[in-house]
Formats: sequence, C-alpha cells, structure tokens
Amino acid sequence: MSLSSVPARLTLLALLSASSFYCFYKSRRLRQLKFSLNPIPYTNPNLSHSKAKIFFVSQTGTSEALARRLFDLLSSNSLSFDLVDPKDYEPEDLPKESLVLIIASTWEDGKPPPNAKFFSSWLSESAEDFRVGSLLLSRCKFAVFGVGSGAYGATFNAVARDYSKQMRALGANEILPVWEGDVDNGDFDEVFEAWSAKVVGLLKVGVLDNGAVLRSETEALAGGVSDAESFGSSDEDEDREGSAEIVDLEDIAGKGPSRKSTVMAESNGKLNGKKEMVTPVIRASLEKQGYKIIGSHSGVKICRWTKSQLRGRGGCYKHSFYGIESHRCMEATPSLACANKCVFCWRHHTNPVGKSWQWKMDDPLEIVNTAIDLHTNMIKQMKGVPGVKLERLMEGLAPRHCALSLVGEPIMYPEINTLVDELHRRRISTFLVTNAQFPEKIEALKPVTQLYVSVDAGTKESLKAIDRPLFGDFWERFIDSLKALKEKQQRTVYRLTLVKGWNIEDIDAYSNLFSIGKPDFVEIKGVTYCGSSATSKLTMENVPWHSDVKAFSETLALRSQGEYEVACEHVHSCCVLLANTEKFKVNGKWFTWIDYEKFHDLVASGKPFDSMDYMAATPSWAVYGAEEGGFDPDQSRYKKERHHKSGR
Repeated sequence: MSLSSVPARLTLLALLSASSFYCFYKSRRLRQLKFSLNPIPYTNPNLSHSKAKIFFVSQTGTSEALARRLFDLLSSNSLSFDLVDPKDYEPEDLPKESLVLIIASTWEDGKPPPNAKFFSSWLSESAEDFRVGSLLLSRCKFAVFGVGSGAYGATFNAVARDYSKQMRALGANEILPVWEGDVDNGDFDEVFEAWSAKVVGLLKVGVLDNGAVLRSETEALAGGVSDAESFGSSDEDEDREGSAEIVDLEDIAGKGPSRKSTVMAESNGKLNGKKEMVTPVIRASLEKQGYKIIGSHSGVKICRWTKSQLRGRGGCYKHSFYGIESHRCMEATPSLACANKCVFCWRHHTNPVGKSWQWKMDDPLEIVNTAIDLHTNMIKQMKGVPGVKLERLMEGLAPRHCALSLVGEPIMYPEINTLVDELHRRRISTFLVTNAQFPEKIEALKPVTQLYVSVDAGTKESLKAIDRPLFGDFWERFIDSLKALKEKQQRTVYRLTLVKGWNIEDIDAYSNLFSIGKPDFVEIKGVTYCGSSATSKLTMENVPWHSDVKAFSETLALRSQGEYEVACEHVHSCCVLLANTEKFKVNGKWFTWIDYEKFHDLVASGKPFDSMDYMAATPSWAVYGAEEGGFDPDQSRYKKERHHKSGR
C-alpha cells in the first residue's frame, strides 16, 4: 500500500487512532477490574469497608437525622453499619462495597446538596461513560430513600431517582425500588418507617453474620421472602404515586400520619374538590407553637411585644419607627403557604410551601371576624397577669393594627384585596409583607398602610442560597416585584435581614437595588436566632450585634449619596431604619410616623393619595442616636436578671 495516496494515509490514521483508543480503554478497564476483583485496602481510618454503609445526602440536616434513626434501628437488630457523609467518602471505593443504603435530599433545581456534589458527579459521569461498563458495581447491593417536596414539581426527589438509575446502570443490584418521601401527602414519617422496616426485614433474612454481605436473591427467596417482599409490590409503588404541593420534607423531618392512611387523607383533606392547606400534621405543629388556625389556610398569633406593651414594658420597633400601638396590634396571615424556604425562617418551616394557590379558599370576612375573635380571646387571657394594666388591656380588646406578616405569603391569598378592604373598613391599619415572588399580585394590590418587600440578599446567587425559592425564575420575579413596588403611591419598605456569613458583605449589591424599587424606607434588622433546627444551620455566630447593624446601615446610607439617611433605631430589636430624605425629612425633622386616622379617612374618600399625605412627626426618643435607643420613655423598662455560667 502506498502511503503517498490520500486514502492510504487516512486508513493508517484510522488504525493508529483505533489502536490508541483500545490501549486507553484496556487500561481503564483493567483499572475497573482491579477495583472489582482485587480491592485495594482503603486508607481512611475513619471508614471501614468491612461494614455496610448508610450515606446521608443532606443540606439542612434532615436526611442526616433520618440516617441516624435508621442506623439506630439497624443496630438494635444487630446489623452493623457505618454512617457516612459523602463529602468524607472517596466514590471510587464504591466497587468495594457490598451493601449501601442512601437517604438523599434534593436541593435547589433538582441538584444534590453540597455535601454530595463530588459523589453525585462521580456517579453521573461514570454511568454516562461507555468505557466504564455495567459491571463496575456488580458486587454492590443498594436501596435509596428520597427526601423531597412535591411543591418542586418535576425536580421532586430528582437526586434519589438519579442515584437509583445511575447505580443500576453501573451494575449495582437494587434490593428495593427507590422510595420517595413526600410530606405533601402527610405520611412522611411512617413512609420512612415502612421503608426502614422493609430494609431490616430483607437484611435479617439475607445478611451474613458479619452484617456486610447479602446472600444472593436465590438464597433470600429460599429463606421465604417473596419477590414482592424483596423488591416492592406494584401496589406499594402506586401508593407512592400522586403529588400535592404544600410542605417541604426537609423542613418537617418526619411527623406524618400513617402511610396506610394516604387514601383516607386525600379524601378527608379535600372540600369541594380542593385540598385543605392545613393538614392535621401542620395544624398540630403550628398550634404547639401558639398559633390559632383560622379555617383551612389562615392563622393568628399574639406577639411578645403585644404582651410587653400591655404591661407597659415597651413596644416593638414598629412602635418606635411608625407609631403603632403594640398592645393593639394583631399579627395574622390569610395564607400560611409560602414560595420560599428561607434559611433563617423563624417558624422553622412548619408552614406549607407552594408556587400557586391550589387549596380550598375561605371567605375573607370570615377570616377577619375569626382572627379578631381569636386575638381578643388571647388578650383576655392576659387579664390577671402580673404587670398588665387594665387600661391597656381594654384598649387591646379593640385592635387598631394588623401585621399581615405572621408566616407564609399573605399576598398569595386570591381575596387579599377584599380582606384588606374589610380591615380598613374597621379602621384597622395594614402592614403587609411579601417575599417578592409574586410581582403580578403586588401590581394588583389595593392601597395598604405600609407595603414591605423582603430583600434578603443583593445578588442572585446569595438570594438563592438564603431564600431557597421554589421558582426557577426567582430572580426575575424578585426584580419585577421591586419594579412593581416603585409604582405604589403609598408607603413602601425594603426589609433587609442581616445574617453574618451569608449576606452582610453585599452592601454595594443592596445599594444597586435601591434605584429599582425606590422604597420610602429600608428596615435593616439582625437575624433572630430561634434555636437549633433540622431546617437551618444557623447559630449565634450568624447573629450580628447592634453595632454591626448600625455600621452596615450607615455605610448603606452613604452609598445612596444623600437619598437615604439613618432615621431611627430600636436597639432592643437590633433594628435600624433608613428613610428617604426628600420625602420624610422636613426642615431637618423626621416624619416617619403615621397619622392612622388620616390614612383611614383617605382610604374612605376613594381619592388618590400618596405616602406623604399621612405622615406624622417622629418623636425625639425614636430618632437615630437618641439616648433612649428607640425605647419609649412613657414605658417602664424591664430587664430580666440573667444568671450566666462563669466564663460566658
């Protein structure tokens, strides 16, 4: 063959390429066989390959807690396992494993949590690489339990499903079909218990004495286990099908009714073809926290500042900033559902989640009437409490303010305008907070006394990490919400919650958002630590000091080049207020307070009005830098005597 010809040269090139690829493939294949047939001893002293493994793929700690529950159950049945965090595990050691149980949460956009990023990438790349083949994990048996929320739609339990598919593609033997925990159906806890019991049952008939290696399927069946028991029946698979959109599983960590009651729950949980938002599980959890549930989707709760001002011990920051009477303020919501799962949620995510209204809807008049009745009943219960002043108690029985910010997303309620109208008709002011994911709802909202938008971060990346939104286009919705806020004529507020280590460094990014929404005010508050929770990794280290909040606020005001100045503070709440100088600083004096009676007169008139039409002068004690630090001198300050351990 002459090498001078073009076809000959191309043929030679093809042969050389094929030879090179064969050498690469052979080398790679030998390496895989080395893992499968002649395992190299693992050098990490913290992990032993003599035991089966339980992996927890977790972000907020829920899957880890479940894994520990399973670990304890297996241990009590004399089944020896290692509990493994994937971030501490070398995935190339998977071919050495004989049994792996995986409890996997799905994070944002259907992706795995950070602790399993490398582990997941390795599985995915190996399963898709044709050079790896389908025998790599042939020694390994596995089962996967998914932790997810049906509210995420197509990405619900995506990680667990992917693991199952990828492990099988690599030759692993799945002893149970992937189970998908979903508290949207209200049966999570016992679904997990049923799966755990199934696993234990299989292992007790199919595990060798050392607790590591399952016998073959033939041996297991010879021990009396049917195909349905070993690998899951079709009836059980059908039981797990179906979805709803109300509660995030990462946030409940398993408190559901019996899995066997699913069909009954679906039947009893609906009214006129619509599911009730508040399931028995959610109701029990919220009532335990002091909530009074109204109908099927609303709630009311007495605030600690209401109790404080009933006793003449001071009001909340809204008293200092805007002149509300805390003892006459009702904290409520017409929608317990929310479209975010913020890491600093002080309700520990016991409320439902959803991207649209899909539940039975209660009448707005009924909600208002019941909320006032429940609120006043809670006020009455304060009678006889030491320090409660009779005059304040009588005033408290007639609420004059409503903070529509209790929990969830009030603006999701389809009849929010009718509800606001009813409150105003009773001359009750409205402070409504929205999480900036429903811009069209903001546009359609009637005038409220003060409209808040939560601005929890200044960039797309940090907002995604902090708010954990359900919507894929959350940033676009956020920006559109700020634009909608700009068009409102009544008082508007950006609410910033500072979390050390998460968003306190984003000053420039926050400043850039000012021009989009042009808010009247910017509330800057340090995050409130609410104790340990499976839904949040925050600690006291993430809580800023008041001095930190002040420094942040002063710097942010400077960035505005005079458009905003620090106007007020409430030291007790670790909260500072920036105000628009052009509107609310008149002849060097602040007018951040509200003339509530004038506001109600303006609403009743039906004529257009703006935020400056009902502003009132701010008292000197509430102004930033005042000696009182935002504490009303007409109140009696009370400090608890604290007994700290030495050295703290």
